[in-house]
Amino acid sequence: MQTDSHILDDVARVATGAMGAASGLKGELDAMIKRRLEGILAHMDLVPRDEFDAVKEMAARARTESEALAERVARLEARLAADGAGEASDGR
Repeated sequence: MQTDSHILDDVARVATGAMGAASGLKGELDAMIKRRLEGILAHMDLVPRDEFDAVKEMAARARTESEALAERVARLEARLAADGAGEASDGR
């Protein structure tokens, strides 16, 4: 009975050691993958999210202003056309 206890203790120690080694290997593998991905991303021409959002907002504002200016020009052209038509019918 005593030898069974020693065998079980030995098996438990081996299992504990294997779990510790597996845990260390997982940590090392995670760190290696992270370094690899960071290296790949560093070589890509990526824009930080805050800069992307700022440019997106500027583009939306520019589009709104452009549409407002296009409407204003259309109204001015319509007014000029109406004034020109009125002058033509007056015989000027």
